[in-house]
Amino acid sequence: MAAARESEKKQEEEQVVNPWEVSAKGKIDYDKLIDRFGCQRLDEGLISRLHRLTSRPPHVFLRRGVFFAHRYFPSFLLSITETTNERVVSFCFVLFCFVLCCSDFAEILDAYERGDKFYLYTGRGPSSEALHLGHLIPFMFTKYLQDAFKVPLIIQLTDDEKFLWKNLTIEESQRLARENAKDIIACGFDISKTFIFTDFNYVGGSFYKNMLEVAKRVTYNQAVGIFGFTGEDHIGKVSFPPVQAVPSFPSSFPHLFSGKENLRCLIPCAIDQDPYFRMTRDVAPRIGCHKPALIESLFFPALQGETGKMSASDPNSAIYVTDSAKEIKNKVNKHAFSGGQDSIEKHRQLGANLEVDIPIKYLTFFLEDDVELEHIKKEYGEGRMLTGEVKQRLVEVLTELVERHRRARASVTEEMVNAFMAIRPLPHMFD
Repeated sequence: MAAARESEKKQEEEQVVNPWEVSAKGKIDYDKLIDRFGCQRLDEGLISRLHRLTSRPPHVFLRRGVFFAHRYFPSFLLSITETTNERVVSFCFVLFCFVLCCSDFAEILDAYERGDKFYLYTGRGPSSEALHLGHLIPFMFTKYLQDAFKVPLIIQLTDDEKFLWKNLTIEESQRLARENAKDIIACGFDISKTFIFTDFNYVGGSFYKNMLEVAKRVTYNQAVGIFGFTGEDHIGKVSFPPVQAVPSFPSSFPHLFSGKENLRCLIPCAIDQDPYFRMTRDVAPRIGCHKPALIESLFFPALQGETGKMSASDPNSAIYVTDSAKEIKNKVNKHAFSGGQDSIEKHRQLGANLEVDIPIKYLTFFLEDDVELEHIKKEYGEGRMLTGEVKQRLVEVLTELVERHRRARASVTEEMVNAFMAIRPLPHMFD
């Protein structure tokens, strides 16, 4: 038992995944994350059912496993494992829950099929002037979900979080939130179904009451177990998690959901945000709320390789929505890690290692045409296509994506930001 715990501790040290840091000595091991966080991989049955219910083809992020996991067993189990670390107890509960519990995403689809309503919730921590492509992933997918299900959407901008974690003033955090809101609006969300808010401007009233309901039911030891807080962290960090938790509850938005407190919530997010909602799901039944359902994505890797995700602190690790065509070309050609061989002769003989090739990873995210993607992977993997050719195609795809986004963002005015952030009813949010 002690040896097993020591092995698990070593694995956790080699792979750090939490809301504030993502790093690994090698590739991120998503199977270990699924086991650690208590998630389950999305299967073809759920994706096919979504297609049938919405009459829309599955998004490319679903078809290719970018959004790959959802939460499926009660988070009281996670509280036990976080605080006791007793894997024997954990294993028994896993078996019990696996047998008795269906997935929350399946429950969302069940509710939708019955004609019941739900809403979407996602967010962004505004720490940089512009978004990079990794930041766009959840918003692109959330836009698909909003269009497919025709449901309202809550977008939280955690400007307070970035003040607490980054070297930013309150005023700078607030300014970045508005700038990031323009990039989010440029993704094409329906203003009649979308409410965007910043924490500094909205927290209070029913929202704050729910924050206290959550805070009172999470012990300090549980918070340390879930989030990894240390004695060096100031109390602002420890007090923040309920802020990100309570948009999961419709009663936090009485101007939108008064009389609809039984609505379910679906949260598209990257898997590093899971700890927040593990905590939320543990508390929800104890305050009379539904547990939020999660659908979680892979990380969008840095140009240099899959040891983490893109970082706003390293401009050469990321493609930004403000990058010019020349900057995109230079970044891809100079920094995108290649799985090709070190000579043409060897490459023709052995082909590329697609498992580590970043241009192939990026094309998997953003090249819409399934047939073309499979053709490139086959030709490149068997050595008939060279690294330079794959990078050239990636540059074309990314340049088109960034230019399209830049045109959309240029049309977003301050008045539009104010309109999306106005505290108002959305009378047509379920039309």
